[in-house]
Order: sequence, then structure tokens, then C-alpha cells
Amino acid sequence: MRLSPQLGWSALLLGALAFPYLAGNDYHLTVMSTAYIYAIATVGLNLITGYTGQFNLAHSGFMAVGAYTVGILTVDHGWPFWPAFALSGVVAAILGLFVGLVSLRLKSHFFSIFTLCVGYIMFLLIEKWESLTHGTVGIIGIPAPGAIGPLDFTEARPLYYLVLFFLVASLWIMHRIVHSLLGRTFVAIRNGDHLAEALGINLMRNKLLAFMLSVFFAGLAGGLYAGYVRFLGPGIAGVEHTFDMTMYMLVGGIGTLLGPLLGAIAVPWLTQYLQVLQDYRFVVFGPLLVVLVIFVPHGVVGSWLRWRRRRVAPASPVPAASQEGARHARG
Repeated sequence: MRLSPQLGWSALLLGALAFPYLAGNDYHLTVMSTAYIYAIATVGLNLITGYTGQFNLAHSGFMAVGAYTVGILTVDHGWPFWPAFALSGVVAAILGLFVGLVSLRLKSHFFSIFTLCVGYIMFLLIEKWESLTHGTVGIIGIPAPGAIGPLDFTEARPLYYLVLFFLVASLWIMHRIVHSLLGRTFVAIRNGDHLAEALGINLMRNKLLAFMLSVFFAGLAGGLYAGYVRFLGPGIAGVEHTFDMTMYMLVGGIGTLLGPLLGAIAVPWLTQYLQVLQDYRFVVFGPLLVVLVIFVPHGVVGSWLRWRRRRVAPASPVPAASQEGARHARG
């Protein structure tokens, strides 16, 4: 019996809804909520990398832009959380427009190297521009998300459900994008620029749109992170977070919807249970990542989808002429 995708997604949602009642303490809720936030950002990175074929190494920088948008507007200018949060993804997307106009003229690893430099510049600006970002001191006292009617988000459990809501909404929006004509356009670009151009696809316009949508999700995740953690420092813009999100995609399955989600949840929990190896994190995960890339290049979900397609694919019929020839050969 085949498990329908709708049934699988429903089971995941029910498990997520029940998790606060199964978690032993608020720390477990914090770990899972943070994993959900990074899952939103990873879903955005997967759009530009997995579906469009452009590896953006400045993704954590755009997440930091969204986070600092909320932090600066709420702490320094007295804005309520929700209006500042509404601008987090928008500001990241606007910045992504200008970065994309320059970087997307480059191809392959040149694009990745350029965005790596952009991400490092973002980190330096956050660290050194003390009058705006508070520098290495960071931004302290960011307000929690404001209450919506009877819903108060000052406790761990309501905050968990708030983050879960935005994760589900992000996955639903991403599902609509990748299964639309726009999503097929992105995949065509990933499969080959020249072929896509021959089909009449405007490469620059669609790459730029994919880039802006991708960093919008990163900014949104950053805004949620600021309201959840309520403290920001330059470290959020570090390129290591982009590499973490890349690992989530590779483990789960790049170019799939479920893969980045499972990777973003499974890997942080694995690190929690390997705290004794925290100082040797990259020594442990580096070889593991190499093994995955070599032996499971499509990730857990991608490999499972390919196996399922091979299993259910009908056997190709043998032409009648071939059957007749085989009988003559045997005769």
C-alpha cells in the first residue's frame, strides 16, 4: 500500500502539534522552535539552490538583515513587534534585489564566491557599525511577539505554536511556488541556462525573482528569531550558519520540499545528543557529509523518492517485432 503525500504531511503536522505535550521541558521546546526557524530559512535557500541552481553563500547574512530589522525598529525606535516583523522579509528582499542585480550576472562558482564576499561584508557591517547595530555588544531587550487577542506569546508553548504556524505557512507557500509554472521555470533554469533561454525564458528576471523570494524567507526567519531569542549579535550573520543550512539540505534532500525540513530538524537534535563532541563538531560532521554526498547524493528524501519512482514505474513493454525475433532465435 502506497503512503500518500497528504497522509505523510498530515502525520508530521499532528506530531508537531502534539510535541509540546510530549516534550519533557521548555528546553526541548526551545530546541525544536529554533530548528523550525532555521527550517524556514533553509526552505528559502532550497528555492534558489535546489530548484534554481544558484548557491547563495550570503543566506545567513540576509537572515541577519531580517533579525536586525526587527531589533533596531523595536529597541531603538519603539516600534511594536508585528509591524517590525512585517518589514523583516521585505527589507531582506529589497536588499536581495540590489545584490542579485550584480551577483546573478555571474555563473556557477563565481556567483557563490561573490555571495560569500557579500555575506562577509554584511557580517563586518553588523559588527562595526555600532551606531546602527550596537556592534559586538548586540541588541538586548527585543520584545516578544505582541499578543493577538487572547493569544499571549510570552510563554514557551504559545511561542512554539507561533513559530510552527509560520513554518507551515512557509511550506504551503513554497509548495504552491514549486508546483506552479513559475516553479517549473526555475527548474528549467537549473537544468540549463541555454535550454531555458531557447524556450523563451527571461533568465535574469526569473533568477532575480527566485533570489528575492529566497532571501525573503531568510529575512522572515530572522525576524522570528529576533522575537524568539530577544537578543542579537553579529554571529547570526556568520557564514557557518549558511553551511549549516546547506548541510540540512544535503542530508534531507536538496530540491525537495520535505528534505530541508527533516534535515533542519534532525541535525540540531543530533548535535544536542552529541554535546560532548561540540568542540569537534566539524570533525564529526565533515566526514559524515562527505559520505552522504558520495553514497546518498540525493539526500534521504531524494533517494527515497527516486526508489519509489523506480518501484512503481511500469515495466517497458517489449515490441512485438522483438518478441517474434526472439521466438525465431529460439526455434
